[in-house]
Amino acid sequence: MTLGSGVEHVQLLIPAAGMGQRLGAGRPKALIDLAGQPLLVWTLSRFDALGLADGAVIVGPPESRAEMEQALTAAFSEYRFTWADGGSERQISVCNGLDALRPETEIVVIHDAARPFVPESAIRGSIEAAMEFGAATVAIPSTDTILVGDDDAFLVNTPDRARLWACQTPQTFRVSVIREAHAKASEEDHLGTDDATLVQRTGGRVKLVQGSPLNFKVTTREDLALAEQVIAGGLV
Repeated sequence: MTLGSGVEHVQLLIPAAGMGQRLGAGRPKALIDLAGQPLLVWTLSRFDALGLADGAVIVGPPESRAEMEQALTAAFSEYRFTWADGGSERQISVCNGLDALRPETEIVVIHDAARPFVPESAIRGSIEAAMEFGAATVAIPSTDTILVGDDDAFLVNTPDRARLWACQTPQTFRVSVIREAHAKASEEDHLGTDDATLVQRTGGRVKLVQGSPLNFKVTTREDLALAEQVIAGGLV
């Protein structure tokens, strides 16, 4: 199932410049092998049914572009991708990717290369919410009690769990909204942890869209082992 006739105005942006030091790989995390395929291929495949893999903007390290192109050509031989250079921080990489969007793109779907199991329902929900509200992020309600500690690791506060969500991606926006947020962050020399928070800083409303516990980010060796088990167990 695709998004329909308006798909040409929705474009996927994948920040894939992270080097995966915690995986001990010494290469871009997006190229790490997961069950016989690069992590980036698994991630892009989640968007294929919606017609968003073809034409996606891939933001990666310039020195690894040839290797990434080769991997994606092997998996998606008929698709064309737009490439942008990654920066020293994710925020810079996303900004570079925004500059590479097609002129007619109205909605941009920004998704971590290292989240290979995002459900189609979450992608679709984030797009619909961004169309209505201008900005959306996939997230899941916290099932754990979250503790706030001080600099010496002593408990200082326990927020109400009912109001806490764990942020995931995609984070999806009207292009004008996210570009304005990045411009303001650059002007104020502000470095944020995610794009939705940049929008919220400008006074924009960000709709929370239900995600999935399987939409975890592969960051450590333990995460990679868990991802292998998800695939082996047929959970995706």
